[in-house]
Amino acid sequence: MFSFSRAKRGLAFASVVVGAVALTGCYVVPVHPAGSHSPASTVYVTPAPPASMTFAARLYPANDLASAYGMVNAVVTNDLNGRGTFSTTINGESFTGEATRLATSSSREGVANGAGNRGSYINCRYQMNSATLGTGQCKLSNGALFTMHVGS
Repeated sequence: MFSFSRAKRGLAFASVVVGAVALTGCYVVPVHPAGSHSPASTVYVTPAPPASMTFAARLYPANDLASAYGMVNAVVTNDLNGRGTFSTTINGESFTGEATRLATSSSREGVANGAGNRGSYINCRYQMNSATLGTGQCKLSNGALFTMHVGS
């Protein structure tokens, strides 16, 4: 029996040696070979909202009350969604307000209103002839009338 068990041990040892020799020819293969990159991840980009556009507006006197002020510069900023802001300074009074396109008429017509820091107000109606040019009329709360030109 002693020799039988020695034979089993010898066989087991021989199996281990043969297995070890057989495995010396194996090597590990990387999943991503050198120089290759992993697949790119999917990136979803939300488009930026449209940028606003700023236009110069010039108000020219249209009656005797307005002629005392001369030509007046104004600024209209359009958010490209039918709304914007309106600002001007007349005779040292700063007017700020909103410009909005009229929903009931063509999308080219709109109104611009501003409140002054001394209690006056200005109301304007305008029509855009193109995306960047338009004309209109403005009236101050004291009755001064102006013809408005929007754009360059």
